[in-house]
Amino acid sequence: MDDFGLYFKTGWQHIISWGALDHILFIIALAAIYLATNWKQVLVLVTAFTIGHSLTLALSVYDVIRFSGKWVEFLIPCTIITTALFNFFVKNYQPKSLRVNYFLALFFGLIHGMGFANTIRFMLAKDQNIAIPLISFNIGLEVGQIIIVGVILFVSYLVVNKAGLIRKWWVWSLSAIAVMIALGMVKNRWPL
Repeated sequence: MDDFGLYFKTGWQHIISWGALDHILFIIALAAIYLATNWKQVLVLVTAFTIGHSLTLALSVYDVIRFSGKWVEFLIPCTIITTALFNFFVKNYQPKSLRVNYFLALFFGLIHGMGFANTIRFMLAKDQNIAIPLISFNIGLEVGQIIIVGVILFVSYLVVNKAGLIRKWWVWSLSAIAVMIALGMVKNRWPL
């Protein structure tokens, strides 16, 4: 049970901390186009991201894949920019029109997972079973992401549904903020 708590806390802190700003920005960019009424789609979306993240962590722990940390840290804000820019081109906010987001979340989850792969590889002993650590880490990550998404959906409800801001302006505002911050990260993390 101690291992579960340790890795849950690690997963939780991986998303709920100022050091996780890139992760939070990605979730904001991903969830920006949804409203509170779309909460089920957003939960599936966040879970798709977690699955991609988990897959990369597992492959990394078993040393099947290994990537340069500099390139991964550079690619993470690129995923934020790509996701946020996609939001500017969405014409129809209906769930059927947004199915591509599930693939973006899954694929970009693979990249984000590489960002934490080295850390978790060093946390685990060579002969340790990785099932409980990875499951508990990802549960902590998922809970943190759900809280962030819940806040985004609540604020979108207040801003769009109650205050009457046009949905497109809400989406574009969140996306523009994500792009601006992520561009600074790209500049600071340039790998060459």
